Amino acid sequence: MNNGPLLLFLLSLGHLCTDLVQGALPALLPYLKDRFSLSYAATGTILLAAQLTSSVIQPLFGYVTDRRPFPILLPLGCLVSGIGIALLPLSPSFPWLITIVTFLGIGTAAFHPEGFKATACITSVKRATGMSFFSVGGNLGFAIGAPAAIFLVSRWGLPGASALIVPAAIAAALFLPALPHIRKRITEASARAYSPVDNGVRRPMYAVSLIVLIVVFRSWTQLGLAAYIPFLYREELTRNPDFVATLLFLFLGAGAVGTLAGGPIADRIGHRKMLFLSLVLQVPLIFLFLSATGWAVFVLAAAVGATIVSTFSVTIVMAQEIFPLRMATASGTIAGFAIGTGGIGVTLLGLVADRYGVPAAVHLINLLPIIGALFAAMLPLPWQAGLPRTA
Repeated sequence: MNNGPLLLFLLSLGHLCTDLVQGALPALLPYLKDRFSLSYAATGTILLAAQLTSSVIQPLFGYVTDRRPFPILLPLGCLVSGIGIALLPLSPSFPWLITIVTFLGIGTAAFHPEGFKATACITSVKRATGMSFFSVGGNLGFAIGAPAAIFLVSRWGLPGASALIVPAAIAAALFLPALPHIRKRITEASARAYSPVDNGVRRPMYAVSLIVLIVVFRSWTQLGLAAYIPFLYREELTRNPDFVATLLFLFLGAGAVGTLAGGPIADRIGHRKMLFLSLVLQVPLIFLFLSATGWAVFVLAAAVGATIVSTFSVTIVMAQEIFPLRMATASGTIAGFAIGTGGIGVTLLGLVADRYGVPAAVHLINLLPIIGALFAAMLPLPWQAGLPRTA
C-alpha cells in the first residue's frame, strides 16, 4: 500500500501547526513591548531567544536522528511549541518571557530535522518538489499565525493568544498512529545505503558554507520585514488591526505559493539559477513595497513574501544533496542554524530603529538580498540536483 501521499500531507500539516506558533510571535511583539515597556532592541531579543534556541539545538537533533530515527520528535515538537505559546501571555516578568520563548524554540528544534528527513525519504525523486509540499505547511503556519494572534489578542487581550495551543495539540495527536509508518519509510531509505550523489560540487564545505550564508541573509530579510511591518503601521494596528493582520497574512501566506512554485521551477531550471534569480528579484520588489500606498501595498507584500520564500525548500535539498547520508543534520543546519540567525538580524535592526527610527531600519533590510545574491553567484558549477539531473 502506498501511503506516501498521506504521510507527506500529515508531515506538512504538522509543519503548519508548529510554525503557526513561530508566525504568531512577530505579531505579538507590539503587545509584549507595551506590556513590559521594552525598547525596540529589547523587543528584538524575544525573537532572538526563540530563533537562537532552535538554531543551536536543531543541528544536534539532526545529528541524533541521522544515527537513529526518532519520529516521536514530530508530535513532541508540535506539543512543546503549543505549550510554549499558551504560557507566553502568562509571563509574570520579562526574564520569564524569555525563558518561555526559549522553551517554545525547543519544540521547533525537535520537529524540523526529523520532518525534513522523513520527507526526503518519502519523496526521493523530484525531491525539491516533495520538499516544497512539506515546506508549504510551514509557510501557511507562518501566514495564519500572525492574523490569528492579532484576532485573538484584539478581542480577548494578550491571554487570548493561549488558544493557539489547540492546533498544535491536534497535530500531535494525529501523528501518533502514523509513527510506525514514518519509521518504516525512514528505515527503508536508510537500508538502501545509497552512496553520495555526484552533483558536480567538488568543494562541499565551501558550497554548504555559501548556502548557509545565503539562507542567513534570506532569513534576516523575511523575519525583519515580518517583525517590523506591525511597527511600520503602528497607527493602523491601534485603529484598524485587521489592516495589519491582512498585510501580514498576505506577506507570509504568499510564501506558500512561492514555495509550491519554487520547487518545481528549481527542478526544471536548476537550483543555483533559481536561488540567484529569486534574490535579485527581491531588491526592486522590497523597494516598491516600502514606497507603495493604497491597494498596491497588499499586492507588493504578497509578491515580496512569495519571492523570499520560493527557495526555502531548494536550499534544504541542496544541502541534503551535498551530504545525502546526513540529511537530518544538513537540514537542521540550514533550517535551524542559518534560519535561526534571523533573530540576530531583528535585534540589530532594533538598535537601528531605537537610534534612527523604524523606517530607517526597514529600508536597511533591502541591502540583505543584494549580499545574498553575491554569495549565490559564487556557488560552484555544475550543480546536479540529485535524481534526476536538473542543472
